[in-house]
Amino acid sequence: MPEPGPGQVLLKVTAAGLCHSDLAVMGWPEEQFPYALPMTLGHEGVGTVAAVGAGVTAVAEGEAAAVYGPWGCGRCHKCAEGKENCCPHAAGLGILPPGLGSPGALAEYMLVDSPRHLVPLSGVDPVQAAPLTDAGLTPYHAIRRSLPKLLPGSTAVVIGVGGLGHLAVQLLRALTPARVVALDVAKDKLELAREVGAHEVLRSDGEAAARLRELTGGTGAEVVLDFVGAEATLAVAAASVAVEGAVTVVGLGGGTLAVGFGGGLPFEVSASFPYWAAARSSWRSSNSRGGVLYRPTSRPSRWSRRPRRTSVCTRGRSTAARWCCRTPEPRLPQGRRPSLAQAPAPSPCGLRTPTTRSIQRWSTVRNCGVRQGPTSTRPVSSTPRSCMS
Repeated sequence: MPEPGPGQVLLKVTAAGLCHSDLAVMGWPEEQFPYALPMTLGHEGVGTVAAVGAGVTAVAEGEAAAVYGPWGCGRCHKCAEGKENCCPHAAGLGILPPGLGSPGALAEYMLVDSPRHLVPLSGVDPVQAAPLTDAGLTPYHAIRRSLPKLLPGSTAVVIGVGGLGHLAVQLLRALTPARVVALDVAKDKLELAREVGAHEVLRSDGEAAARLRELTGGTGAEVVLDFVGAEATLAVAAASVAVEGAVTVVGLGGGTLAVGFGGGLPFEVSASFPYWAAARSSWRSSNSRGGVLYRPTSRPSRWSRRPRRTSVCTRGRSTAARWCCRTPEPRLPQGRRPSLAQAPAPSPCGLRTPTTRSIQRWSTVRNCGVRQGPTSTRPVSSTPRSCMS
């Protein structure tokens, strides 16, 4: 049994997930293997704290926790933002994810380098929780990037209803009002997609893009999530996305997506390939709202909340107002409150612009030129919501 060093936590594994990427790692030839051997697989792990190293006070023996996988240095700018999955120094410092360079969860015990990488289970079944550390967290991160586009009347497409894709369908239904269309080549996968909430299911073939265009009145889908990543599925994604839409490639199928003028994508389309998820977006499952409730691992202060991205221009000049959510709000010392923000006068759009007890970030309604604030008059609550950054 390994011994935890200073700052480390020893976990007795109670459940572990086997991911499709584990099969890909096992298929690499030895001469191309990027990690030192021998290596224990398993980047989806859950267990109970068996021992802690010197200086560890955040967790105690016997506590049940899930392991957050993409470890960072914990000191750089990205890690300070909670984006350890984007840490630029981890590889250079020899910091590798469990099961993908470091000893993983397919063992009786595993070492976790820091208690900040443990998410309390709070009574959740370990077998159900283990796959969520990747198969649930990765599609959540992919969807969260495109939430501003998924307004009422929009369409989201999920290509590939596998381990991640079927969770993406559920997350889209839970987090957005968008119509969800699922594509796959297997009949049983399409039946699964409909069971977990997809509004429409289509066979992923040469006619899929045309049928998607027909479903959307010729405009295309605002968001396309490809959980396969092969040449054929990326071609469907490029042919079915709308102007100003988003194509997010999650699958490891080895395909390529041409981006640029003449590349086949409509104007203003963004393309991305997200990696796992930020530490601040690590979510845990609980039996609520039909079996799924996503909560952050730590409770943000009431003054660090970001405004909600929900309002509609009633003059018809635009479809929605968007808040500036990229700049972090200032963090105040404990006990201090920000001054009340002065709300602008009522706008000609008819949208309410109330003063709230939080720092307001007024932004311009698209194509309207009217500056708006949050539509809710309720004070900011310290209770975590189901769709938070």
